[in-house]
Amino acid sequence: MKAFAMKTAAAFAVGAVLALGAGTPGTAAAAPKKGGTLKYVVPAEPPSFDGHRETTFALIHPIAPFYSVLIRVNPDNPASTTDFRCDLCTEMPKAADGGKSYTFKIRRGVQFSDGTELTAHDIVATYQKIIFPPQGVASARKAFYVMVDSVTAPDPYTVVFKLKYPSGAFIPALANPYNFVYSKAKLDADMHWYEKNVLGSGPFLFDSREAGAVIRGKRNPNYYVKGKPYLDGFEAIFANKQSLRVQAIQGDRAAIEFRGFPPKSRDDLVKALGKDVTVQESNWNCVLIATFNHQKKPFDDARVRRALTLAVDRWGGSQYLSKIAIVKAVGGVAFPGHPLAATKAELQKIAGYWPDLKKSRAEAKRLLKEAGVPDLKFELHNRGVDQPYKIVGTWLIDQWKQVGVTVTQRVQPTGPFYDTLRKKKDFDVSLDFNCQAVVNPLLDVAKFISDDKSGNQYGGYQDREMDKMFDEMNQEADPKKQRVIMRKFEKRALDEQANAMITLWWYRIIPHRSYVKGWKISPSHYLNQDLSGVWIEK
Repeated sequence: MKAFAMKTAAAFAVGAVLALGAGTPGTAAAAPKKGGTLKYVVPAEPPSFDGHRETTFALIHPIAPFYSVLIRVNPDNPASTTDFRCDLCTEMPKAADGGKSYTFKIRRGVQFSDGTELTAHDIVATYQKIIFPPQGVASARKAFYVMVDSVTAPDPYTVVFKLKYPSGAFIPALANPYNFVYSKAKLDADMHWYEKNVLGSGPFLFDSREAGAVIRGKRNPNYYVKGKPYLDGFEAIFANKQSLRVQAIQGDRAAIEFRGFPPKSRDDLVKALGKDVTVQESNWNCVLIATFNHQKKPFDDARVRRALTLAVDRWGGSQYLSKIAIVKAVGGVAFPGHPLAATKAELQKIAGYWPDLKKSRAEAKRLLKEAGVPDLKFELHNRGVDQPYKIVGTWLIDQWKQVGVTVTQRVQPTGPFYDTLRKKKDFDVSLDFNCQAVVNPLLDVAKFISDDKSGNQYGGYQDREMDKMFDEMNQEADPKKQRVIMRKFEKRALDEQANAMITLWWYRIIPHRSYVKGWKISPSHYLNQDLSGVWIEK
């Protein structure tokens, strides 16, 4: 497959970047300085330590600094969808065998934190776990590698990926920041070992953890990139209340939160700190979804699901919620503004996006009555994170009330929240999300295919027509034809079957202490988080 037309992506991927402090974000007049401990706040603790299993920032922000990956998005150009750099490899390979083979040469002398050497065999074991997970092992992004036929290591410093068909989506998928390289020896002994333990080869070594409070890292003296990291260490401080995180930055008990604050928090920090705060902003490759449990009645009925999406005023909600929450754009299954995304006119043909709200809600009431649940009552399962989960959840409950639906809300901390989603039994409707790293819609929409293929679809449904369209557009070389298939895929997912319901896409706002240098915002809160290039100017 020819590389699909992503060259325009950088133009829309990052929105405004504001320098409201001392200097331009991510740059400095002087050379980077060594030393110091970066303290930052994280809104939630990770459900586990396994990057291959998890999908949350709560894993990436405190744990990514301990690990290396095979390739990554250029940290100096994190908004790019085409600028990839080696991490553990020595140079980016060229495709061979008509685009069906990629050979990576691996750095020599890289060590895991226990002193053992990292070789190609560890990388192969890592990708075998990600792409071909054995029974009982969760892999959240296995659908991203539908094009991969095999991963092998002909010698200790060479890795070869063989593809079933050429795919321009392969390299972006390979650069996913969750693809931590694990020790083959540890995986051979216990495939679940990394859920509770940390052993990597990244810029920082695991120092200590206080459950519920902080994870600490210290500089790796054996890191393979000369002169890095610049920091002596870091402290990832957990605080689930937004007010506490804002206060921590204002009081200089922390320098930054890498996820994102709502507009008012940004404005409060700018007012309080003046030149001592810098703000970076970006569109966000992240969307909040209402996931229907297809294994529970009446949510196994497409009429009920369609009614619930028809009841929601996304266009009005965007105007209101964007003032108080980290959501903004109205969009479909693909990142808004991307060449594969729906236009406004195309969106308005989909249930739940119609311009006539009165008509939408009348149809919602009709469908509920036809399905035999005119006075539907259910529980909305939600995550114990204010932004945007609880705010959007409260808004949704009010939206559904407009068509006679009564909804209560059950909120769980991050760990139990994910346990509930994975069980697919103990919820009626749950807020969920589709947040991806590299903007790569051909694969990002794997969230909407069958649960036995997706790896991170919690609705518990199988829809082989969705699977067929997913495979078809990933094997199609022509971007125009990809787009045609994407519209059919979107129409079925959100309207005809209403397998899940999109609310709003997110908007990222990062106000940070101006002494934090070397970090650049991206359209994803997963990218650029190994902290190797970050330094402190005080």
